[in-house]
Amino acid sequence: MIILDYQDRRPIYEQITERFRTLIYQGALPAGSRLPSVRQLAMELSINPNTIQRAYMTLEQEGLIYPVKGKGNFVAETSLIQEKSKEDFRKDFKGLIKKGIQTGITEEEMLSMVRKNCEEEQR
Repeated sequence: MIILDYQDRRPIYEQITERFRTLIYQGALPAGSRLPSVRQLAMELSINPNTIQRAYMTLEQEGLIYPVKGKGNFVAETSLIQEKSKEDFRKDFKGLIKKGIQTGITEEEMLSMVRKNCEEEQR
């Protein structure tokens, strides 16, 4: 489920946070599903439990998960969060398009870049 890249410059907790965020947004972890316990995931990844706790705390602050005392952490209802995330992406993307046009990049070049990057990400 979680694979760490030790060559990545980002802290491990950020990698874990990003991976869970992706799994939640893609629906691989549906609302109400239970996340692995801090201790269990720390043992699986052979890292300090505090690192997992920090990642879970970040996800909780983002509203993606919620804790249940004595039961663990669960995925929150994320449909509203997903829509907000998509809207933020649209705004960022629109800004990039504007910058590309100002730089002299043609529509066809932009579309080609988008296709190429989508293909690379889906591999």
